[in-house]
Amino acid sequence: MSIQPSVLIVEDEADITELLRFALQRAGFEVRTAQSLSEAQQSLKAVLPQVVVLDWMLPDGDGATWLKTLRADERSRHLPILMLTARAQETDKLQGLDNGADDYMTKPFSPKELVARINSIMRRSAPQHVATSTTFKDCVLHDDDLALQKGGVRETLGNTEFKLLKYLLTHPDKSYTRNQLLDFVWGDHVYIEERTVDVHVLRLRKILQRFELEAYLETVRGVGYRWRSTLPSSPN
Repeated sequence: MSIQPSVLIVEDEADITELLRFALQRAGFEVRTAQSLSEAQQSLKAVLPQVVVLDWMLPDGDGATWLKTLRADERSRHLPILMLTARAQETDKLQGLDNGADDYMTKPFSPKELVARINSIMRRSAPQHVATSTTFKDCVLHDDDLALQKGGVRETLGNTEFKLLKYLLTHPDKSYTRNQLLDFVWGDHVYIEERTVDVHVLRLRKILQRFELEAYLETVRGVGYRWRSTLPSSPN
């Protein structure tokens, strides 16, 4: 007999909770619920689910801030989390994703799409449970704490900048369009504008400057971006 994957719904509206419960149980999930952050904290303290569906506006605080706390905790650092909220502005989506959400959906929503996104998150997140590091150009990119290090210089990256750098590092010398990076880094179910990539590339460049690595992140005119494994030789 297979074990049902578990999901924790953190939502204070009873009708939405029941809609989610019905859709997720029908899709084969074991469902637990919490109506507040304090209830959610107690639930996670008892046992971690396979995925969390998290509302933003809750009676005792906001989910986006709590999300940052979860990502700072070793135990919940890699817990797959989908934010489900009425906050639909692009700035809200960016904040949710920057704070560590794996995906972001707005209300009203399609229960079938939500189940599809949860399954996608779980597939993408599975390899992240093993902490690894990537070594390049005398630097180390640490998966466990999202830090870039060179000798005694160490800087923690934002969640999105980390994922962007990790993807480019592991796929060097290939040009990617902004649209492709949105799919590969943010996930193919996240609907945000292409210019969002430029914002995060700019943030990443500022970090890379400290490590004298900014030249490796190349803008490919008319295409997008690529990470160069080597730099061209200077002319004599």
